Amino acid sequence: MQKRTLKNMFLLLTLMVASTVQAQTKHEFSISQALDYASKNNVQVKNALLNIKAQEQTNRGITSAAYPSLNSSIDITDYLKVPTQVIPGDAFGYPGQLVNVQFGIKYNSNVMFQLQQLLFDGQVFVGLQARKTSMEYANKNVAVTEEAIKTNIYKIYYQLVVSKTQIQLLDANIQRFEKLKHDANEMYKNGFAEKLDVDKIDVTLTNLKTEKQKALNSIEIGYLALKTLMGMPVKDTLVLTDTLSDNSIKENILADSVNYNDRKDFMLLQSVKKLNQYNIKRYQYMALPTIAAVGIYGKQAYRNKFTFFEKGDWFDISYIGLKVSMPIFNGFARDSKVKLSRIELQQTENNIENLKNNIDNEVETAKLKFQSAIETMDFQKKNMQLAETVYNQTKKKFEIGTGSNTEINTAQTDLKTAQTNYIAALYDAVIAKVDYLKAIGKL
Repeated sequence: MQKRTLKNMFLLLTLMVASTVQAQTKHEFSISQALDYASKNNVQVKNALLNIKAQEQTNRGITSAAYPSLNSSIDITDYLKVPTQVIPGDAFGYPGQLVNVQFGIKYNSNVMFQLQQLLFDGQVFVGLQARKTSMEYANKNVAVTEEAIKTNIYKIYYQLVVSKTQIQLLDANIQRFEKLKHDANEMYKNGFAEKLDVDKIDVTLTNLKTEKQKALNSIEIGYLALKTLMGMPVKDTLVLTDTLSDNSIKENILADSVNYNDRKDFMLLQSVKKLNQYNIKRYQYMALPTIAAVGIYGKQAYRNKFTFFEKGDWFDISYIGLKVSMPIFNGFARDSKVKLSRIELQQTENNIENLKNNIDNEVETAKLKFQSAIETMDFQKKNMQLAETVYNQTKKKFEIGTGSNTEINTAQTDLKTAQTNYIAALYDAVIAKVDYLKAIGKL
């Protein structure tokens, strides 16, 4: 019995592990594939796309006001007390007196169909004109959201790509010191080095391995952040396929001039401006009359008893008409709305001018930072190569017994510092490139 229970538990555990493995998906993404995945799965982008669909339905509601409307109604009235009318009694032989007379039938029924077509309404007219601009605004809002997500994905993606270089450098350092430790041990065995020299190398080697583990942990956190930003399940595996080199960062991207229309946020404000202008027109048209054509057709019946579903006369009723509603005075509400809309338009125009100035400043600042980052990256790469050369020469001196342990430790420290500075410069250059491309609207 116990063996069967253990067997069942083992089978259940195996199924759980298998289902977990099957649930995990491996993704091998270039930067373009990562961006495409985020455009379909990032929550902010998905909600912005839903705003487009919401605007489409809003536009349908506006359009429906221009279509004819057909309504029907059925009324059944039971006069518990037929209304009494008071009329002069002269016609009934009671001169100078008032006579109480009941006019009407106890049961009345009306079945009516009303067709109405709006011929002119200023607010509806402007709403129809503004539909296209409203859709443009919704689409440009999506573009702004996507650009913000894209910017962060670019930065994290390429920082993780750069981190591969960092790990490669750390691995190279570890290999150097593992060989150095081996050589120092041999020298110690042969009496050409002290135990202290071996211990110092061992301490440095341990520190390098610890630093690599910390770097790997940071990279793992970076992958979690990237997957979350992309809308990817955390349990999925993500592999980055793009590579990065100094030359790819320095590719010809510096623009001589900037077109404001390339900026998504600028185009969004332009749409806001158009909507402000339509808003002014909408309130101005409130002063115009509303005109609608109306047609009625129906049946009426009168009964002393509730016999509408039996035989009896039903009388036709129909008419057509023109309904004109002319606003005369509304307490200056329309004037207040027009003036408020003009103020909002002025605010938007001020925001546009301010954004132009900010774009100019952003572009120049990003350009200078990118140029400086490229120069720093080139300098740090040369410095790292020089430090590596110094280390190799110092190591050879140590191996032949003409160099000291202090010299090789100093050379290794300098090399490690140079490598750290190069990685930092590489990071800064990637970020500077992304910021510059965003500033000129070419990301």
